[in-house]
Amino acid sequence: MNKGDLIDKIAEAAGLKKADAAAALNATLETIADTLKAGQKITLVGFGTFDVNYRAARKGINPSTQKEIQISDKVTVKFKAGKELAGTVDNKDLRTSLKAAADKKKK
Repeated sequence: MNKGDLIDKIAEAAGLKKADAAAALNATLETIADTLKAGQKITLVGFGTFDVNYRAARKGINPSTQKEIQISDKVTVKFKAGKELAGTVDNKDLRTSLKAAADKKKK
């Protein structure tokens, strides 16, 4: 699903025009980004938690040359699914199809 598909689903579920759904989604995403940029945590009960994390500089290996490289420090975004979302996603049908895809990939 891409952003356009999500806008369509929101418009349908909420009975909104696509333009209104797009404005609501864009405002939501912008607010989430601004809040994280300010170093604040966002908790949506039942859905999940967005948080920022500092990752220190470290040494790494360039896989194509096998030479050691320096990876600079950066701030990353973490998302932890809430109990309700995690329970909804963890279903037998999805688990079976993802396991089959993983097994196929190994071969």
